[in-house]
Amino acid sequence: MIMNYAVIMCGGSGSRFWPESRKIYPKQFLNTVGEKTMIQLTVDRISRFIPMENIYMVTNRNYVNTIKKQVPQILEENLIIEPMIKETAACIGYSAVKLLKADPEAVMIVLPSDHYIQGEERFIDTLKQGLDIAVFNNCLVTMGIKPVRPETAYGYIETGKKIDWLEIPTYKIKRFTEKPNKEKAREFIDKGTYLWNSGMFIWKASVLLKQYKKFLPEMYQCLKRISDYIGYPEEAKVVEEEYGKIDGISIDYGILEKALNVFVIESSFFWDDIGNWSALERYMPKDGNGNSLKGECKVLDTHNCILYGSKKLIAAIGVEDLIIVETDDVILVCRKDRDQDIKLLIKELQKDKDSIKYV
Repeated sequence: MIMNYAVIMCGGSGSRFWPESRKIYPKQFLNTVGEKTMIQLTVDRISRFIPMENIYMVTNRNYVNTIKKQVPQILEENLIIEPMIKETAACIGYSAVKLLKADPEAVMIVLPSDHYIQGEERFIDTLKQGLDIAVFNNCLVTMGIKPVRPETAYGYIETGKKIDWLEIPTYKIKRFTEKPNKEKAREFIDKGTYLWNSGMFIWKASVLLKQYKKFLPEMYQCLKRISDYIGYPEEAKVVEEEYGKIDGISIDYGILEKALNVFVIESSFFWDDIGNWSALERYMPKDGNGNSLKGECKVLDTHNCILYGSKKLIAAIGVEDLIIVETDDVILVCRKDRDQDIKLLIKELQKDKDSIKYV
């Protein structure tokens, strides 16, 4: 009997939400929208379709206690612990060999832990169709989102031939593209054949690993050795050794852009990565001058700003199009059109032994 599993990736640092999101307590553990945290919402959503005993989380040691606290229903044996961060190809490949060791017919739904989704019935319907496609065609499936604005923070997928007999529009993928500039993003929308790359995937674990063998042979050998030691006392030691040999690469670069049998479903549920401060603004109430305010804030002649505070009063006079974030130990002031550069600032902080504590 074919069994379906969900693998939730929750090892990321959420650096574009700095300084609210930190390395020790990143975005997926924050209640960014609503009362529950992003990881809690993700588990609530997928557990309507996949039983908890088939839900796995791949993370690192630093987040295990937080996961157990926020998601107490997760089974201890379903926590897949990476010894170091080596991007999505490694964490998904490691998850695949873990699943295959327990179930040679395992089918994986791979989900990020920090996305916001509305329309859960349509989400589940999309998963069901994706599973059918993946199982019966031995192919790789991703979920794309129809663009509603010229977004520069997402990757895009150009669609090719449509598969006519499926209920939800599904296409052979023509190509993946990286995050575009504003002008290119507008071109994509005008052309009408591009979808946002949601980073959600469906495939048989065995089919996926064949792609690793073909396109990432060195990583495949590392994963094969890890597989040989799963369940043995030496497992943790071998995982650490093999991870040390792996060159970090995303699943998109390493596999999906090269594989031939890849399909995308044009998903109709509402989806948002909420990956940066400008994205969060869409979910914050605004005053009469377009300012999004959280915490104790006073503004005068201030327009289209995001003010996000915790304990201190934030006062702004005569400014516009700024992001101002106050935490216990950091104050961030950033132009809205530069919020993607927060990651660059973090890299600079990491170089300074006196500043790395703020990361």
